[in-house]
Amino acid sequence: MTALRKLTVTEFKLFLREPMVVFFAIAFPSVLVGILGNVDEFQKVDPALGGARVIDLYVTIAATFVLAMLGLQAAPAVLATYREKGILRRMSTTPVHPTNMLAAQLIANVTIALVSAALVFTVGRVAFDVALPRQIVGFAVAFTFTAAAVFAVGIFVAAVAPNGKAANGIGAVLFFPLMFFAGLWAPRETMSPVLRRIGDFTPLGAGEQALHDAASGAWPGAGSLLVLVAYVVAFGLAAARLFRWE
Repeated sequence: MTALRKLTVTEFKLFLREPMVVFFAIAFPSVLVGILGNVDEFQKVDPALGGARVIDLYVTIAATFVLAMLGLQAAPAVLATYREKGILRRMSTTPVHPTNMLAAQLIANVTIALVSAALVFTVGRVAFDVALPRQIVGFAVAFTFTAAAVFAVGIFVAAVAPNGKAANGIGAVLFFPLMFFAGLWAPRETMSPVLRRIGDFTPLGAGEQALHDAASGAWPGAGSLLVLVAYVVAFGLAAARLFRWE
């Protein structure tokens, strides 16, 4: 536990040394909500959205955004780079097993995601009167399942990528289409039934739907949670089988 704690603190320090990563992981989702909230059309109640406003929808989309960025791009690139530079191999010869490094990465990134999501909801509430999640326990469950699914995919990317640059590139290729189905460019509620159905089977589409359900006061749908569990199991097992320390 001492080794894990020290590694986690070190990973936080390394994260803070990258200003652009800090900005996009912590500040940018809130900035995005702030910009979109100042679009007049996004503040109008829309009957087609069940009486909600577009800005009401974007808070959960922004929370999904930070999980996607950290889980699909940041963490895989770091882990693949550590393997490429021999850091994981050297750790495997010491009492501090490299699984501690994997755990430290997950703890650090999920904590950062929680801070960023909290800022998103704070900005939404204070600046645009967006309601806080009405189903707190359900929201925590949805956030946990979504994070687990996204990071399972991310660790799989780190397992198959030959180096850090490749991991970052693969993550970027996955990020944009998956965030499309999460509603970043157009809320899922405005998509055609076919696109929404496809999105329901993606980790970010299912995750955003589960977060939205909980934010609206309902328990996350069983279908969304099952999709997320399937990603955790499938990609988690694949990553465990394929991941190499060198």
